Amino acid sequence: MAAADIADPVGRVAPHFSIRRWASSDRPREKMLAGHPGILTDSELLAILIGSGSTRVSAVELARQILSAFGGNLHVMAGKSAKELSGRFKGIGEAKAASILAALELGRRMQEVPLPERCKIANSRDAFRLLRADMVRRPYEMFQLLLLTRSNHVIRKVLISEGGRDKILVDPKKIFKIAIDNQASAIVLCHNHPSGQLKPSMADMNLTRQIVSGAKLLDMEILDHLIVGISDDVYFSFADEGCLKS
Repeated sequence: MAAADIADPVGRVAPHFSIRRWASSDRPREKMLAGHPGILTDSELLAILIGSGSTRVSAVELARQILSAFGGNLHVMAGKSAKELSGRFKGIGEAKAASILAALELGRRMQEVPLPERCKIANSRDAFRLLRADMVRRPYEMFQLLLLTRSNHVIRKVLISEGGRDKILVDPKKIFKIAIDNQASAIVLCHNHPSGQLKPSMADMNLTRQIVSGAKLLDMEILDHLIVGISDDVYFSFADEGCLKS
């Protein structure tokens, strides 16, 4: 294999190097079929939707170009029309553009659909099982909520904020507004640490105290705050560690 055909340390592949010639363990579709969607980057997921690139670029490289054009922001891309996408990027026809926008719309709708009422949170492990698929191995920080009834049945899961690799902005007022709008009596907080470090930072501790204190004024309960790292089975629970103090 020629040196030009070898992926660099961040996974970029020479444009003429077809994905079909990659090692099967490196191909986005094979990673997905192996049951590991959480390790796929946004560009790899987008490449699966695109299906194929062109004679000059692979589907992954084309996906990177598209994401880069929108600053890596999926929300910005979702706001475009199929005609805008197909007219801007060579290799993206209206059919592929429609598939991309349909997937983004499904993702948006999924955030709005309540989880089945039978889901009940009895401990930190139950909450982690519901949240880990969205957050494990993400290259950026995310902050999510589980909104619960007084009997700890799940009402819905809500994405509050997304940020950089080591910082995220979370407004407690937004959390409480969403909780009130959904008539929630209890909340589980969760965010991830892309570094893999599970120990809460001072900022994590202060934010948790602030939210716990505010919840008491609204007759709500913060059941837990989970920190998810890069492992499928390891997390930090404020409740389990006795750190839920206002």
